[in-house]
Amino acid sequence: MTGAELKATGGLSEKRVINYTARYFNIPAEEVLLSPLTPDASTRKYYRVAKSAEPDVTLIISLYATPFNPQDNSFLDVTRLFEHVGLPVPGVIDVAGTDGIVLQEDLGDLSLSRWVIDASVRNDEAGIDRMLRRAIDLIVRIQAATGVAYSLNSVASRLAFDVDKLSWELNYFFDHYFGSYRQWSPGEPEADAIRRDLIEIATELAERPRTLTHRDYHGMNLMVDSRGGLRIIDHQDARMGPVTYDLVPLLVERLLEPADETWVASYLNYYLQVRSEAGLPEVEVENLRYEFDLMTIQRQLKAIGTFSYQTAVVGRGEVYEKYIDPARRTVLRAICKPGMKEYPALRAALEKI
Repeated sequence: MTGAELKATGGLSEKRVINYTARYFNIPAEEVLLSPLTPDASTRKYYRVAKSAEPDVTLIISLYATPFNPQDNSFLDVTRLFEHVGLPVPGVIDVAGTDGIVLQEDLGDLSLSRWVIDASVRNDEAGIDRMLRRAIDLIVRIQAATGVAYSLNSVASRLAFDVDKLSWELNYFFDHYFGSYRQWSPGEPEADAIRRDLIEIATELAERPRTLTHRDYHGMNLMVDSRGGLRIIDHQDARMGPVTYDLVPLLVERLLEPADETWVASYLNYYLQVRSEAGLPEVEVENLRYEFDLMTIQRQLKAIGTFSYQTAVVGRGEVYEKYIDPARRTVLRAICKPGMKEYPALRAALEKI
């Protein structure tokens, strides 16, 4: 849509974006082209902008709800960290903190998730394997930047998946899966037992050795560029956490059926190989697999909470509801693994509901 059309029909957010873009390009507001983009459960809004005279030369605006201090913005902080170590993130072109705007390079619309779907239609299994290995290579590169994050005093080095953070995510699951989505209210003894299981999961994961994590490393947050490379987006929440944290969403999240376990194991082996080649501390394979299963329980419960909230509260069930039951079944499969604690109240509630 043109700036004139959105000025007439859009809300305050669109008008703020149009006014900024017109100033940045030094053109009349009527010559601004603007396309709202659907965020993925984000608190920010995204827009693709261009001049009407050059419609194919596009940029992306990330719009915050309120003004911000560029020196105290987590997205800009983590972008500087990732750029410092050569990780592929979109370039930041301009920052207008008083407008709540970050102007970025446009990486297009082809996410890794979309690419994998298209490749599956083509039966390009070799291509999918190649791209997933590239994604795991990037996880190792993120983890290799742990020391740099501390040396730069990045916000990512000052945040962690501690008991409080992991518990908050699990309580979010409890509230929105059982409450908002399922409309189920357990009695007090049953609710207390479930919460004790959730605290036990959070406590054990918080005690695991920590490394730098992206924090939301699924296929929608990896973009495929024009040369077939992967670029990382939505990295503002990076923090310290277990080495398996980013592997779980990449390999088991947002699937319509629980992932094949042999397939997952092959990529865990690849991760260990790349990690060793990068000179990172050795991780014993059985320890990795146990942590991956425990992390799968926590991360998938967190994802179920998000999907439930987006479905029942926000009204975006057409996007998210289809992932809820596969994630529930993935959690139950992980709970039932040999050597895993039983978490009987959580298991019973997931099986019953």
